[in-house]
Amino acid sequence: MWFTPRYDWGMLLDQRQRPLRDLRISVTDRCNFRCSYCMPKEVFNKDYAYLPHDHLLSFEEITRLARVFIEHGVQKIRLTGGEPLLRKNIEVLIEMLAKLSTLDGKPLDITLTTNGSLLKKKAQSLANSGLRRVTVSLDGLDDAIFKRMNDVDFPVSDVLEGIAAAQAAGLGQQAPIKINMVVKRGVNDDQIVPMAQHFKGTGIVLRFIEYMDVGSTNGWRMDEVVPSQDVIARIHAQMPLVALAPSAHGETAQRWAYADGSGEIGVISSVTQAFCADCNRARLSTEGRLFLCLFATQGQDLRALLRGTQSDADISAALQKIWHARDDHYSEQRANGQAPKIIQLKRVEMSYIGG
Repeated sequence: MWFTPRYDWGMLLDQRQRPLRDLRISVTDRCNFRCSYCMPKEVFNKDYAYLPHDHLLSFEEITRLARVFIEHGVQKIRLTGGEPLLRKNIEVLIEMLAKLSTLDGKPLDITLTTNGSLLKKKAQSLANSGLRRVTVSLDGLDDAIFKRMNDVDFPVSDVLEGIAAAQAAGLGQQAPIKINMVVKRGVNDDQIVPMAQHFKGTGIVLRFIEYMDVGSTNGWRMDEVVPSQDVIARIHAQMPLVALAPSAHGETAQRWAYADGSGEIGVISSVTQAFCADCNRARLSTEGRLFLCLFATQGQDLRALLRGTQSDADISAALQKIWHARDDHYSEQRANGQAPKIIQLKRVEMSYIGG
C-alpha cells in the first residue's frame, strides 16, 4: 500500500520533562474592561495603539496551528484575550476548532474565558457553535466594588445575567461553569465569603486567584496578595471544607469541597505555592507569537511560518525545537529569591496573551 510517512509527531517534553497539553489562544488584544491588575486605564487609554487587524491571526491560521499542536499532544484549547467575545464572528472559529479531535480520538476540550459582559447576548450561539464550557471572570458581588475593579462602571448584575444565560444554554452540562475571582487585599478581599455563599450549591465552581505580577503595568505589590491559605481559612470558618485530589495532572487549581456536599471551590496560588513543576501550558498571542510562560519577556514568531512557504512539517519541527528548549519556571524563581533580573525586564502583558 502506498502512503506518505508522517513527520515526527508525538508527545513533546521540555527540559524539565513537562509535556505540552494545554494551548491558550488569545484572539484579540482589546477589552471593554480596564481592570487594574490587567489593563489599567492610565496605560490602556484612548491613545493606546492596539494591533492592526491584518496583524491578527485569521481563524484559518489559528485552526492550522491548532492541528499541529494537537498532533503533539495538546488536549485542551482555551480561547482568551483581551475579551475574546469582542472578536467578530468568534463562533466561526469555535465551529472550526470543534471539528478537531485529540490524538486518541476524543473531542477536543474547547473552553473560553470571558469577563461576561457579552455573555447574555452570546451564550446560546457559543453553545450552538460547539463550545464545551466557559470561565467567567468576576471579582466581586458588591456593585461598587465590582465597578471599581472593572473601572468602566459596568454593573455586576449584567455579568450574573450572562452566567445564568450560559447555564440556560447548556454550557455547564459537560463540565461545570467556572468563575475566576482575582483577590487584591484592601480592594475586594471582603468579597471572598459572599462570593462563596452566592455560588455554593449552584453547580458552578468558584476559583480564587492570587493577584499576580503579570506584565509591567499593573503596579503589583506583594503586600496586596492574599495567600490562598487565608482564602480557604476564611471560607472554612463559615462553610467547612475538605481537600480534594486534582482532577488532572498539571491542574493549576487546588480543589476543595464543601463538607455538606454542596459543591466545590478552587484556589490558584502561583505567588505563594508555585506550580511550575507541572506546567503543561503554552500561550499563543493574538498576532501568532508563542509564549511558554505567563511571565515571559518574549515569544517565538509562528505567524511568519504560517504566512511564508513553510509546510505543517516545518511548523512541527519549529514547535519541537521551541518546546524541547523550554526551561521556564519564573514563579519558583520568584519564591526562591532568584528572579530579580527577570523582574527588571519588560514582561508581556496579560491582555496580550491571556491568563
